[in-house]
Amino acid sequence: MSVGDPRPVGEDDLHAFIDGRLAPERRVVVETWLAKNPETAERVRADRALRERLRERLAPIAAEPIPARLRIENLHRQRASARRWLPIAAAIVLSLGAGGAGGWFTRGSLGTRSSDDVTPMTQDAVTAFRTFVVEAAHPVEVRANEEPHLVQWLSRRLDHPVRVPDLTSQGFRLMGGRVLPAGDRPAALLMYDDTEGTRLTLYSRHGADGHSGIRYAREGDVTAFSWSEGGLSYAVTARISEARLLTIAQSVDAQLRSSSN
Repeated sequence: MSVGDPRPVGEDDLHAFIDGRLAPERRVVVETWLAKNPETAERVRADRALRERLRERLAPIAAEPIPARLRIENLHRQRASARRWLPIAAAIVLSLGAGGAGGWFTRGSLGTRSSDDVTPMTQDAVTAFRTFVVEAAHPVEVRANEEPHLVQWLSRRLDHPVRVPDLTSQGFRLMGGRVLPAGDRPAALLMYDDTEGTRLTLYSRHGADGHSGIRYAREGDVTAFSWSEGGLSYAVTARISEARLLTIAQSVDAQLRSSSN
């Protein structure tokens, strides 16, 4: 591999660059590309800064002993259990060392809480994400150029004020939204995309009053952060790094709370 490597710079390169895992030659290629793409460079700088903050805040957790149930000597007592727990134990150790933003170590960190099980609301949000982000012709019912009508329509259907967060500082623009069924009450789905075509959804429906901590969940290749605020439950869902999605979730949460004051 050389500085003249013809391969285009992709998300895998950017994630590896953020984590400091690129070979020196490829790092030069990525740095040169970022110098010509300032918007992406700013996002990368933000993700790297978040990664460092996570490492600092999670250092005490990384120093904690591994729970007894995950120790190798205990796992060997039951071979069937060992087959389930060894990969989990290894993933926990590796994740704590790397300082990434996974479910185990978001507990008590940056106001987030981890989740071993995907809640029904988050499951519905992930299902909606998988269903509609693949749509080329009809990803949304009402497009962003009709945002006032979209807000009015969703607010009327949910019988609750619906806000449309501005995610341009995170590199995403509003595509539009739609109404979805959620038991005996409707839910709202807003969709955003970035310049590379990556899509993100904000799902909302009636939930608990007050504010809850942001909760992490992952299902396959889809990551979600969910929380409740002012009578609605929210879930931000995407196929992007946990660190980047957490930053977006925190921005959405801050904007929603600001608009409700």
